[in-house]
Amino acid sequence: MPLQIVHHPDYEAGFAVNHRFPMSKYPLLMEALDARGLARRDTLTMPEPAPAAWLKLAHAADYVDQVLACEVPAKIEREIGFPVSPRVSLRAQLATGGTVLAARLALRHGIACNAAGGSHHARRAQGAGFCTFNDVAVASLVLLAEGAARNILIVDLDVHQGDGTADVLKDEPRAFTFSMHGERNYPVRKIASDLDVALPDGTGDAAYLDRLAGILPDLSARTRWDIVFYNAGVDVHAGDRLGRLSLTDEGLRARDAMVIRHFRGLGMPVCGVIGGGYSTDVATLAARHAILFEVASGFAGNHFL
Repeated sequence: MPLQIVHHPDYEAGFAVNHRFPMSKYPLLMEALDARGLARRDTLTMPEPAPAAWLKLAHAADYVDQVLACEVPAKIEREIGFPVSPRVSLRAQLATGGTVLAARLALRHGIACNAAGGSHHARRAQGAGFCTFNDVAVASLVLLAEGAARNILIVDLDVHQGDGTADVLKDEPRAFTFSMHGERNYPVRKIASDLDVALPDGTGDAAYLDRLAGILPDLSARTRWDIVFYNAGVDVHAGDRLGRLSLTDEGLRARDAMVIRHFRGLGMPVCGVIGGGYSTDVATLAARHAILFEVASGFAGNHFL
């Protein structure tokens, strides 16, 4: 079974090319996956927009209603980093629906990836940091509410701390949040995850991978996770303009392989989301995001277990 990939053309919301959030990375990622033979008719699935009932499991009802009506207060829009237009609202609903769909595919096939997602700064009361809805938190709460999972692990390796996911899931004992991130990066005020590991500026491949290798066995020893959500943000890369860490392409590949091999080797389903990545060379950025899918494809199907 090839790697199942969730994508929708409306993941791209038409931002200006010079916007700080590189929206064009989404279609360029799909071009990169197509060039690698990973985006095929038998591998791609399109999501439906997440319904309000799902979104309100994770977010305050009034905030969800504001986003769906495109009536988000200007103060919150400033914290998000862009106006919530109809295209932005639809994109947030689709990306969230995409992570729910990818999670269901992962439960069925062992591994699946959403070609968006990882919007981990969206908190219960509002969005922030280029994140409108917290797709992983929503997906976790949907699976728990439906009884599709009883124990969920979030492994967040984006360079920025997963404050929104920690906020949404802080009172949910069935979901464990782990964030390894740059110590001196956004957000200034962190919200404690169940486990946080903060790294100094300039951390490179060897130190990063050594630290991660020591943590993964402790995570898997806590319980048998029904699903692992993996935020594979590439803003840890040395070439990322918002990152401050120093991983290489090879380091990204080794990181992704370490995470996926560890949990798939234990028979635990993995749902990958792409997380953050910020570069003016958006084609190169898309190629960095494609690494997750290249690595994950090697673990698709039952041959690995």
